[in-house]
This record gives sequence, structure tokens and C-alpha cells, in this order.
Amino acid sequence: MHMTQRDGALDLLKWLALLSMVLDHLRYVGYSVDLLYVPGRLAFPWFCLAMAVNVFRAQEVKHQWRYLGWLLLFSAISEIPYRLYIPDPATLNVMPTLALGLLVTRGWQHPTLPSRLLAVGALALAAVFSEHVMFGFFGVLLPLAMLLVINRPWYFSLLPGVICLAANEWHVLYYAAKLGNSAAVPGIVACLIAPLLGMLLLRHAKGVHPPPMRRWAYALYPAHFLLLLALRQAIA
Repeated sequence: MHMTQRDGALDLLKWLALLSMVLDHLRYVGYSVDLLYVPGRLAFPWFCLAMAVNVFRAQEVKHQWRYLGWLLLFSAISEIPYRLYIPDPATLNVMPTLALGLLVTRGWQHPTLPSRLLAVGALALAAVFSEHVMFGFFGVLLPLAMLLVINRPWYFSLLPGVICLAANEWHVLYYAAKLGNSAAVPGIVACLIAPLLGMLLLRHAKGVHPPPMRRWAYALYPAHFLLLLALRQAIA
């Protein structure tokens, strides 16, 4: 997969991931819309794929340190809006998961001693504090799984698909499917095929030119919680 400096397909993937995330979080506005769980399963793996592509094509390690700094900054900024909007959250917001995933992916792509030590440390944190990390240990592994299949044939995308399902607590989805929950089976399928859909989009969405998603886009994460919170209060 050849990536240009400003890849329109990559920007499109990020916009679609953002849309999927907003649809997922609309479930907490106040109406019973459990089926939005299904498109919501696309958001996290697509953000992980975008991260893997950025690590894959990065020419200088310093750009990835900057990337990590933005993730850590907005991890802190987003936590209060996240807790205000999501009822009784059991984990931190998703940004710390992405930050740990970035360290693991960098450690693989840039095998220097400091990078490898940080990657091992990130994996250790994810394992020890798995209950507090959104998508858990497997969520931290997902960006690396995406990196490993970027230049592989399409069927290799099944590997990150399985990891994505594990990150979404497959046993809970399986139990819900046995109970007849209408969103469980489509949710399982969405987890399994999300990496493949993202890879196909990056490889075949030629000539698209969506608005470029630059650093200002980090602010969309905490901002969308505040907007949805305002919407929930307006319709209450």
C-alpha cells in the first residue's frame, strides 16, 4: 500500500471512524437505539488502522513523539467530558488506549532500545490495568496487529479482526447473542470485518479529497461528548 504525504483515503477513514464513534455514543442520548452499537464497532479499529498507517509511513521518530504528546494531552482533557456524558464508566476514555497502542507499535517499527522498553512498559501497564483501559489489553495490541497486515493480502485482515473482537469482550457478545439480543451477532460480524473494510477503503478509495483531518481534530473527541450532553439535557 503506497501512502502519499496527504492521503485522501486516510482522511476519509478518519472521518468515517469519527462518524461511527458519534453514532455509537448516540446510544446514551436517552432513546433506545441499541442497533447503533453495530456501526460503533467500526470506530476504534479504524482509528487504530489510521495510527498504524501513520507509524508505517513516518520518516522521523520525532513526529511520533509529537503524536504521543497530543494523545496524552487530550487523554487528560477528555476525561471529564467523557465521565459527564457516559453513565457510570468502568474505564478511562479511549485516548489512553491509543497512546499505549502507539508505544507498542513504535517499539515494533523502530527497534531501538528506548522504543522497545517503552513498548514493553506499555504492554505491562495494559496487562496490569486492563480493567481500567478501554478495550483492555487486546485494544492496546490492535494498532500493532493493523501494522503487521498493512502490506499483506486482504485475508490477513482476519487477524486484527479476531483481536478486535477480543477487545470488544467477545464472551459478552456471545452470551448476548445466545439470549437473542438483536445487536449481538451483527456486532460480532462488525468487529471481525472492520479491519478488512478499512484496508479495502485505503487501497481502493482513489481520488477522494475530504477535508484534511489535522491536529485540531483531537478537540473533536471531548467536544462531541459536550455536544451530546447538551442534546441529552435539551430533550430530557
